[in-house]
Amino acid sequence: MASCEPCHIANESQSHFEYDPTADSLMTHWTLDDIPWDRFEAEKVDPRILRVAKAASLVELNGGDYADYLCSVFCGDPGIQRLARDWAQEEVQHGRALGRWACLADPDFDLESAFARFTDGYRLDVEASQSVRGSRAGELVARCIVEVGTSSFYAALGEASEEPVFVEVCRRIAADELRHYRMFYKALKQYLEREKIGRLRRILVALGRIFESEDDELAYAHFAANADAEESYERQRHADFMLGVTYSHYQRKHVDRVVAMSLKAAGLDPQAAWAPWASRLAYHLVRHRGAKTAQALAT
Repeated sequence: MASCEPCHIANESQSHFEYDPTADSLMTHWTLDDIPWDRFEAEKVDPRILRVAKAASLVELNGGDYADYLCSVFCGDPGIQRLARDWAQEEVQHGRALGRWACLADPDFDLESAFARFTDGYRLDVEASQSVRGSRAGELVARCIVEVGTSSFYAALGEASEEPVFVEVCRRIAADELRHYRMFYKALKQYLEREKIGRLRRILVALGRIFESEDDELAYAHFAANADAEESYERQRHADFMLGVTYSHYQRKHVDRVVAMSLKAAGLDPQAAWAPWASRLAYHLVRHRGAKTAQALAT
């Protein structure tokens, strides 16, 4: 877990983000004990969704590294650093919940070993002094995109499953991710008052982060969680599986939410006359990508 020690710069004592731990805290509203594990029904587990859930558990467990990265990028802003610590705690709990469910569905699954395999092969630059998005506001735009994307991801998987425990886990995680979006968006608005990055830059950051959904992270997580010990990593095959399964379960309402909240983070009006067309196009692309990858896996 990130320590987020304050750095020694001139404005260290001046937080750019007014984070109220009492009113704004992201500290979890539920624990693993709140999940009805005794309602698990093995015969209702979808094996393809199980593979995706195993991979997702590893990505969520890596929340501590993401918090380290955010604390480094937002050096001198204890408000964001506190937010990062609280956020990471919930992310790690998501990973624990998904991992526990995966172990019920597949008793041979070793969460800790899979996570070690994942972090051995996929590492973040946790000591980066600057955001890879070019600015702190850009970093917050990207975080908003990630949170609404993961919320829709879990909503889609949960609604596609018939296994009651997995449905409950996904429902809780999806709700958490929406709260995360709102908090990062609140921080974004405060940073925009100071950095004033242009709308075009925000759009480019948002699009860039959307396309990164096909990068190594999810693919390698699927490999680490599901591949045999002697199997070599084939990025495209593992990426295709994750995208094929996930996108095949997206409904129009899931895509509509992603588009509307992504437009808002990018500085565009989600109520604009052209916004429904953007959502239709996005839904078409998602379904096409899902069908394409499913066909590739089948052959």
